[in-house]
Amino acid sequence: MLKISSGFYKGRKIKSVKDPNVRPTTSKLKLSFFDILQDNIKEKIFLDGFAGTGNIGIEALSRGVEYVVFIEELPEAVKALQHNLDKIGVPPDNYRIIKGDFNRSVITLGKNGYKFDIIFLDPPYKILAYANPLKVVYKREILKEDGMAVLERPIRQRFDSKYFECFRTHKIGKECLDFFRPAPARDIPDS
Repeated sequence: MLKISSGFYKGRKIKSVKDPNVRPTTSKLKLSFFDILQDNIKEKIFLDGFAGTGNIGIEALSRGVEYVVFIEELPEAVKALQHNLDKIGVPPDNYRIIKGDFNRSVITLGKNGYKFDIIFLDPPYKILAYANPLKVVYKREILKEDGMAVLERPIRQRFDSKYFECFRTHKIGKECLDFFRPAPARDIPDS
């Protein structure tokens, strides 16, 4: 069972689901991610894309993030996510759960004027072979100019994004985190 590692909700357990499509971020990778961010997450607006049962987003709330939007399409994972938030006691004013496809959900967020300081994406790895989840983030302009997007991926799988500049890659075991920021205006692609 997963646990919150630090902050206000430290030690609280996170219920997971037995579904091969839900792969929680490992504790080592999660700790590395938050160690890199340190206090730079306090009072930020955070998007947990492909949220699963909320492992990353709830940890972010525990460490002082102001508001989290969770996107998850698997009904069983959404149910467990809501259970986790309720059981831990996260105030409903501090989060929003969107049950649905990632791309369509981001399009809706863009139409509603959402802008995020930090976007964490942990998609099913097979998606990265044929789709770039950063493309819709770029096209819908939901990342703030000084914000960052972080993508979890297996080391063996190459990933390049023409939409953002990768400024850091952090490897832990067989996975890594790629940190992206908006590219300088002259480098932004037309399509």
